[in-house]
Amino acid sequence: MRLKSLSLATMMLFATVLIGANSRTAIAQEGEMQVIDEVVVQVNDDVITLSRLKKETKERIEALKQNGMSEQEAIAEATKKQAELIAILINEQLLLQKGKELDLASEIEAAVNNRMLEIAREQGITSIEKLDQALRENKMDPVQIRATMRAEMMKQAVMQQEVDRHLYFGFSTDEVKKYFEAHKDQFRKPEGISLSEIFLVTENKDDAAVKARAIELVAQLRAGADFAALAASNSEREKNNQRTAPQDHGKVGTFEVPSLREDIAAAVKDIKVGGVTDPIKGGGGYQILRVDERTPAGAAATFNENQVREAMMIERQPKEREAYLQKLRNEAFIKVSDSYRASVEPLLKLSTRASAKSTEKTDKKKN
Repeated sequence: MRLKSLSLATMMLFATVLIGANSRTAIAQEGEMQVIDEVVVQVNDDVITLSRLKKETKERIEALKQNGMSEQEAIAEATKKQAELIAILINEQLLLQKGKELDLASEIEAAVNNRMLEIAREQGITSIEKLDQALRENKMDPVQIRATMRAEMMKQAVMQQEVDRHLYFGFSTDEVKKYFEAHKDQFRKPEGISLSEIFLVTENKDDAAVKARAIELVAQLRAGADFAALAASNSEREKNNQRTAPQDHGKVGTFEVPSLREDIAAAVKDIKVGGVTDPIKGGGGYQILRVDERTPAGAAATFNENQVREAMMIERQPKEREAYLQKLRNEAFIKVSDSYRASVEPLLKLSTRASAKSTEKTDKKKN
């Protein structure tokens, strides 16, 4: 059974698998206890281990390589940003702890189960058990995938409940109206665009050969070939393990231009109705897009209180989320090991009181 690689690969790239163990030990052949992992940071009652740091570093290197860096460049970049990665892991651990404190575990578990059911339906799989089997056949661990989803959803749920919700409802009616008057351009109906596609998969294929085929199809289209016919015979987009183009002729849908992915927005920017883009690489293949229709942006701004509140929230979200993380750090016991302290602690920006609290707790343990 063949799974779509995109949704699962995306989950594996955006989330972190938690390792909730303390320093691990193993018994040597002679019966001597040997430490095989070490604590990089203690965060309240949890730890971030060296093995977890190495795993996260490896994933970051792979992501950098996918973005065009050579392996040597990716290793150098990841090494340079190691302290930042540790600080990120500390923030994530604090959010996970806060989620448990807020008793969000059952809510998150339900969300994970729903997402797994959605993935099963998207792949034409009739049960979670069969999905797990298909994942294993594709050399993916369903337990690990659930753990990554669980952690990512927990972090987002904490931020939404503790920061975003308070922001959204915290603006007065007067503030909302003033923001609308000062930012009317944001609330005009944006330009719309209808698109069709021909999608060629690169998985288990020679990338250069797929790209060459995509370029050949673009040439045929620009010479007058029928897009629907070429899409029906060539496009490899699938749903429930069935090619969709023979039925929909490659039609993708209508979108607001500002919501388009950045590379797609750039590719279609100067394409007139009926024109096609050069091949766009991404999402496991090469995509050729045709502009079917364009709808001009609206001339007048429309006041919608919910939309204005959301815009205000998004604008202030980064600063408020960082302030919340700083509050969590200041209230936590964070002890960075000697090997990493000099580079990591300045990034944490702990208050004098928080630093003193951590030192005091460490001293008490020693005594």
